[in-house]
Amino acid sequence: MAFARVACRAQVGLSAPLVHVEVSLASGLPTFSIVGLPAMVVREARERVRAALLNSQFEFPAGRITVNLAPADLPKEGGRFDLPIALGVLLASGQVRSASGPGRAPPLREFYGELGLTGELKAVRGLLPAAAEARRAGHELIVPRPNAAEACAVAGELVRAADHLLEVCSHVAGRSRLAAGGSCAAFAASPAAAGRRLDLADVRGQLHAKRALTVAAAGGHSLLMIGPPGCGKSMLALRLAGLLPPLSAAEALEVAAIASVSAAGFRRESLTERPFRAPHHSSSAPALVGGGLRARPGEISLAHHGVLFLDELPEFARPVLEALREPLETGAVWVARAALTTHYPAEFQLIAAMNPCPCGGLGDPSGSCRCTPAMVQRYRARVSGALLDRLDLQVEMPRVEAGEFDAAPAEGAGSDAVASTVGRARELQHARQGVCNARLADGEVERWCAPDRSGRRVLDLAMQRLRLSARARQRVLRVARTIADLGGRPAIREREVSEAVTLRCLDRPAP
Repeated sequence: MAFARVACRAQVGLSAPLVHVEVSLASGLPTFSIVGLPAMVVREARERVRAALLNSQFEFPAGRITVNLAPADLPKEGGRFDLPIALGVLLASGQVRSASGPGRAPPLREFYGELGLTGELKAVRGLLPAAAEARRAGHELIVPRPNAAEACAVAGELVRAADHLLEVCSHVAGRSRLAAGGSCAAFAASPAAAGRRLDLADVRGQLHAKRALTVAAAGGHSLLMIGPPGCGKSMLALRLAGLLPPLSAAEALEVAAIASVSAAGFRRESLTERPFRAPHHSSSAPALVGGGLRARPGEISLAHHGVLFLDELPEFARPVLEALREPLETGAVWVARAALTTHYPAEFQLIAAMNPCPCGGLGDPSGSCRCTPAMVQRYRARVSGALLDRLDLQVEMPRVEAGEFDAAPAEGAGSDAVASTVGRARELQHARQGVCNARLADGEVERWCAPDRSGRRVLDLAMQRLRLSARARQRVLRVARTIADLGGRPAIREREVSEAVTLRCLDRPAP
């Protein structure tokens, strides 16, 4: 009996547990069995490996071939196990000899790659979390060349890229070494991406909404914009990402890891960009929060450290909107399925937009709206009060007048000037408490967001007259802290609290 062991890693959510591909050759009737909870695509590796070995001028061993993917209770999926299985068969049969001993691959190497029928290596999905774990363990990675940039983003000099099974065999045998992948400048700013940024100065009028957008960007707050069609809600939402500070290296790694395990896959050119996701209002709850057979990340996780824009908020299904309540509070989501339970980060910034009524003309001076109060009530009731209570900012936007299109933008109204102010406010927050104001816990709100005497008097009066909930009170204080940070003031005064209250229009009683 001959035996070989090759290292690889599975992909379960954002984790990459180590998997040992154990290959045993024994005499008997020819069989090729793969055990260890493999998915269908892993079981199909038998035919791919057989054809790849024969077309690469190797002999396919006769007898019983048993491949065990250990640990056995961990689900295995994807084509990443093709290369480890093929290499294990070659090592066990003695057709490839490793310097570490007969039948053994070097203990500090991990192998990934899907095999074509002629032995070429094809890209696999979700490699970035595995590369990060391999780097922490100090293991060398052998990956397909199309995955080299993804692996280099975190593992650098530990990455070896190959195009064919024969190149991997020569590297293992020591005959021809694969070149190191090198250190990628993965987190350098992209001038091309900066040139495509939308400018806030393109939005005419809407000074109140622009102020709310600036406050939302500075503190990481959620924002709901209510206004008629064509008043600039979508334009403002599209420009929020350009006001946010650049991603740090750690944040960029988290965003790239989520993209790597998603259906879209890893894109090198988007490493330094903050995500912007705008799902259609027909999206289901699993599409938004994550799900599917293997618990893939949803839109809220793909918007991690970025912006989630929900246009026409009342048109989303009620269960879909209610699923947002917990992630808005915790910044994370647990996706539970029959096979596994997976945790994904979801620190997104929610920007939502809706019309004031079904036709969108409520409050227009022209009097074009013909919606009855009952119709307006039913329309707004599609969004629950519990969700509205969790939105930090709620602003009304009027229709843009014709004269505002001809007016020149005010000085300092562009995205560059606003982004500079937002950046200074964020620096203050991180120096003071380590997180942005929207992520402060309740105990930290009392410590960092306590107003002075005049500010507390205004807050108590607002709670009494507007019947604010305890959650709304905490959010008013967080917003007031952000407004003070924008002005560079250490104290929260009456002015900041008053502005924070005015930025929650749905708390005011309807006329």
